[in-house]
Amino acid sequence: MKRGSLRILGRVDRYVLALFASSYTTALLLVVGLYLIMDMAANLDDYLGKFPDGSRAGAGVIAHYYGLHLPFLFLQVAPFVTLVAGLFTVSKLVRHAEAVAALAAGVSAQRLLAPLVAVAVLIGALMFGLREWAAADLAPRRDALRHYLDQKEAHPVVANLFLRDGRGSVVKLSRYWPRPADGGAPRVEGLEEHLFDGARTITTVAPRAVWEPAASPPRWWLDAGVRTTAVGGGEQRTETVHELAGFAFTPRLVQTFQRAREKPEELSFAEARELGSRDPDNVAYRTLLQYHVTFPLGNLVLLLVGLPLLLRHERGGGARSLASAFLLCVAYFAADFVCRNLGIQGTLDAPIAAWLPILVFGSLGIVLYDGMRS
Repeated sequence: MKRGSLRILGRVDRYVLALFASSYTTALLLVVGLYLIMDMAANLDDYLGKFPDGSRAGAGVIAHYYGLHLPFLFLQVAPFVTLVAGLFTVSKLVRHAEAVAALAAGVSAQRLLAPLVAVAVLIGALMFGLREWAAADLAPRRDALRHYLDQKEAHPVVANLFLRDGRGSVVKLSRYWPRPADGGAPRVEGLEEHLFDGARTITTVAPRAVWEPAASPPRWWLDAGVRTTAVGGGEQRTETVHELAGFAFTPRLVQTFQRAREKPEELSFAEARELGSRDPDNVAYRTLLQYHVTFPLGNLVLLLVGLPLLLRHERGGGARSLASAFLLCVAYFAADFVCRNLGIQGTLDAPIAAWLPILVFGSLGIVLYDGMRS
């Protein structure tokens, strides 16, 4: 090995990555364990409460719920776990004088820690992909189990949900059953559709609608549906219809609108983009689109800020450096939380709300990382 150089993924890189992997596993288990303890302390009595028939939820159901929720927990805490794992890794290198040996051999601190920076980028990419998968496949099942454990009802009902499209048309679902008690297809009671087509306004009302997935294409079947077409000048035409036409929405889109109302931060990038195209004036969707890109970058930003504070060559100051790194981590999460909420409320412009913490702390991290003494 030449002085000051290291082969990519050579022995030193593999050693640093092995230290990081063990530290990351420890930090992740610690965070997940603390969450499970606190959540169970707050909610386990409710989960184990009696159902109307006197039965109780089994341990398997509760374990299944937490298993479905763990990916969403990871998405919330991943940047913090990455920082903690990075700090543990560097502290081991410093404590055993391995960092000093590498620096004495002419290897810069930036090159020594380069594997951690690369892994932080990969974790950010993993977060983005995991959010897209979890939001589409896990969220509906997790939410149904949470409703089952909280409300003691196996068949949740969504009330007064409004759906929109990009042309200003609106559908109101007074009561929606994603999983009816009879085991049939999703069902609506009290459906109203308002379409705007130039000078015409088309209103469809039905006391009941049932999703027909086997139809080609799949459609909503209307029971006693009435469509009223109003043209400029007061002319109206009323007809009986048995099929909802004009507003294309599926049960999956209904669930997306429901989560946007109850837990907008858990929407995926694709879902936020879909809802944003249907409701372009909604600042929350514009903010979330930016946020889903910037939050995974927190893995990299926190490492760039935290690692230089810990990698000191002089003796002492380790505890103080750790405290400083954690305080900066808390400050980053606080700034991210405040800016994101200001963006969702429309107080800050969406790009500013999402990118301001990244730009501020990222700039600080680049300065600190570049200025590490070697």
